[in-house]
Amino acid sequence: MSSVTSLSDHARNTVSFGQKVAQSDVFKALFKEGMQLVEASAAYLDGPGRTESKALPRAVALSYASESMRLTTRLMQLASWLLLQRAVNEGEMTQAQAAQEKNKVKLIRQDLSCDEAAFDTLPDQLKELCEQSLRLQSRILNLDHLLYENTSRTASRARPVALESQMAMLREAFNKSA
Repeated sequence: MSSVTSLSDHARNTVSFGQKVAQSDVFKALFKEGMQLVEASAAYLDGPGRTESKALPRAVALSYASESMRLTTRLMQLASWLLLQRAVNEGEMTQAQAAQEKNKVKLIRQDLSCDEAAFDTLPDQLKELCEQSLRLQSRILNLDHLLYENTSRTASRARPVALESQMAMLREAFNKSA
């Protein structure tokens, strides 16, 4: 029984690599980078990007509109995820609460909306913002996987151990009364 208890204790006391990263200076830098990218994208799209898009040929303008919408959507999802994780780090919510809220964010991989040839015709600054957002997305998706996928696997592995220890206690109790 002590081996069952020690396995259960170990599962409860294990801190994942993802949790360590999410609570570290690496996360703070990721958060800062993400928020700066949101600000830079908004400034570009509301300023120089708006002017550039008006001067584009019709087909390129369509690609511009599609890609800028995809960029905005991608960044809003990433910013929402970063804000949720920061709330966990600051003790405003638990990891479990963040996991429930995260389901509303629908963090999914969003690739470019146009093919490579069309992407190459877009203004350089939009292309750079899109590429930066894709790199940020990849890093956040990896961290999300470490935090939430490994947490659910650890929890599901811990349940059978806890169940086995409870069954052992029940067997022992019934054997004493018989």
